[in-house]
Amino acid sequence: MARLADVARAAGVSTSTASRALSRPEMVAPETRERVARAAAEMGFTLNATARALTTGRTGLVGVIVPTLANPFFPPIVTGVQEALTEAGGNVLLGVSDRSETRERELAAQLGSRVDGLVLVAPVSADAALRELAERLPTVTVDRTVRGLPGVVVDTPGGVRELMAHLTGLGHRRIAYLGGPPGSWMDQQRRKAARTAVADGGGELIVLDPVPPQVDAGLAAAEDLVRRDEGVTAVLVYSSYVLLGLLMGLRAAGLRVPEDISLAASDDLTVIGMTQPGSTALHVPLEEAGSAACRLLQGTPLPGGRPQRVRIPTRLDVRDSTAAPPQTAEVS
Repeated sequence: MARLADVARAAGVSTSTASRALSRPEMVAPETRERVARAAAEMGFTLNATARALTTGRTGLVGVIVPTLANPFFPPIVTGVQEALTEAGGNVLLGVSDRSETRERELAAQLGSRVDGLVLVAPVSADAALRELAERLPTVTVDRTVRGLPGVVVDTPGGVRELMAHLTGLGHRRIAYLGGPPGSWMDQQRRKAARTAVADGGGELIVLDPVPPQVDAGLAAAEDLVRRDEGVTAVLVYSSYVLLGLLMGLRAAGLRVPEDISLAASDDLTVIGMTQPGSTALHVPLEEAGSAACRLLQGTPLPGGRPQRVRIPTRLDVRDSTAAPPQTAEVS
């Protein structure tokens, strides 16, 4: 079995340089890095996490904790972290908290001794608990801002403001917001943005009960919306999965989209662009958010330093599911 010293000898470098080339490639000249990588590949050598920790003080592993994998919003973020780590020869250790603060703390403790840092995606713990964790281990949040911590936020609230301006610009004045998941920090931000934007456009926001990101939840929400009959002419849905269910449920109730009611979503994680009609939605670059979190973690400032914040903008894609409300269309 090849050893690190064998790789170093074959590449014509010192053992310490070979170790840096495999564990911290950004610290080594590209030519040297390629020579070491080629020698390691030819000899079938990989630097394991234990050896890396002994030689560099770093394992090359990053812990990523997500609330759930059932929400399609989160896996692309994990993929983004992994892709950024792969470039440096690292890897992800993944934990799922099931939206439990206790479980989140347990996972952070379990992963803490094995990783170089943590990426907490939409964490549920209190701000004070997250700051305490960051004092022990470099920590970056995604989809949540915590004073004193570096973080990455996909700007869906900004996109929601743009979506609502689009709807009020079409003439909609009674607009429903179907949000979730229940208890989500980011959903609070989206809801605030929606309320402000609709008011600025001279309309009224009807806030429906939050639902999980599932097609069935959209079907149930359609029944509720029809039963309430509040004169809503447009609905903004936080999840494209929920929107698919809402679209099917409204059609089953005899409502046409967009002739009778307009629909839009604050993400594009399903095939809604290919539905009939194609659905107006925000493009959310989630893998970019994960990669940014990884890069931010690698440059996390020391406690007391000014934390960095990264904002990932969204893009509004207007399709055929939004149009002028019925009364406006009749007048025109």
